[in-house]
Amino acid sequence: MNDYTRETVSSLFYDKVDAIIIVDAQKDIYHTVKKRGLFEAFLEADGNYKSLIEKLWFHFSDNSTKIADDYHVFIPMIGQFKGKYVDRIKLNINGENRLIQISIYPLDENCNKYMFIFDELDNSEYLREFLTDRKVDTIQNSYLFSMYVDLIKDIAYSINVTEISSNPQNYDVKYTTWRMMIVNMIWPEDQSLFLERTDPEYLKKNLLPGRTSSFDCQMKNLKGVFIWVKLIFSRASTTNDDDFRFVFMVQDIHENSMQLFETLKKYEDLASKDPLTSLFNHGRIETEISNAVESFKSKGTPVSLMMLDIDFFKKVNDTFGHSVGDVILKQFADLVVEFLKPHDIKTGRWGGEEFVCVCYDMDSSKVSQIAEDLRQKILEAEFDTVGKLTCSVGLTEVSSNDTAKSVFDRVDRAMYEAKTNGRNQVVKK
Repeated sequence: MNDYTRETVSSLFYDKVDAIIIVDAQKDIYHTVKKRGLFEAFLEADGNYKSLIEKLWFHFSDNSTKIADDYHVFIPMIGQFKGKYVDRIKLNINGENRLIQISIYPLDENCNKYMFIFDELDNSEYLREFLTDRKVDTIQNSYLFSMYVDLIKDIAYSINVTEISSNPQNYDVKYTTWRMMIVNMIWPEDQSLFLERTDPEYLKKNLLPGRTSSFDCQMKNLKGVFIWVKLIFSRASTTNDDDFRFVFMVQDIHENSMQLFETLKKYEDLASKDPLTSLFNHGRIETEISNAVESFKSKGTPVSLMMLDIDFFKKVNDTFGHSVGDVILKQFADLVVEFLKPHDIKTGRWGGEEFVCVCYDMDSSKVSQIAEDLRQKILEAEFDTVGKLTCSVGLTEVSSNDTAKSVFDRVDRAMYEAKTNGRNQVVKK
């Protein structure tokens, strides 16, 4: 044992490791002292340090897919190491995952210069790492990001991005700096909520020790795609009430959120759609009339109403039965919707054989032509069992003195005037 001296150990160490580089983070450069194996092609003799950081940590841990460019603003921070650091990462070389151990040693007091030591681990170690990752994934596969926050010191540390590495990164950042950088990854409509709920003073005021607060928003993931996430703040319980330390986590809730939205949409349709024709039901189209009046008064853009009534529909029910009548109502509604599809027109079944259309950004002159063309289209159509049908149409334009009731009463009178004047015609009031 006494034969092992500093010189022999240094020589053994140099022979055993796969690669050694010296980094100057301030100058953004690295110099390779030794490389072999897969590092022959991976490391340049002299290279750009930020590019190396990107290759090492800015890809997904299980493949070579690069992280979205928006997140590259964090490269300079990740390249600053506080003290000694060891990490295991996966590099995808020629389509094959290779497990790498990196040991990092600061070479100066300011942590601007480092020595990186690289070693490729053998297959048994890779298998152990893989099984460990599967256990971690089983427990925390929905947590994308976590970090500790000290609001008094304004610092975020032990930052862990699970899709990059299972190990926390050995760098820290000012919490206020991180907050203003990450807001750009939040969906624009959610940014004000994010800034409010992550504000240091808000957290101090609203979270007691041991309590947790969360909110849902859309956030750009590492692939650059907006997904639904839950942002969670949990305040640590300490003996000092003025000690504001938090755990912050980002949980992926996208799949569950999309399923929830789909379910809610189904219930919304049930609450607002007519079950026979799939048009807006009476209550929903009534709300649309009120919205239209308010829209006209706030924006000043024209809005018109159109009301249709199938002529002699009672005769259809009396002659062929209500089941045939239901088929005709469905066919009629489908024809109207298809004809009005090019326009911003909301259509609903008012009741029985009566239908109401709310026509946005259209004055009565434009709607008159649409109504006439629609009346002609219905006249020419062939309906199952009954053959030919006609309809009477009333229309009116919203005015500044209107309420939802007054404009509806007016279009209703116009429609009944069309019926009393002989049916199969358009009347405007």
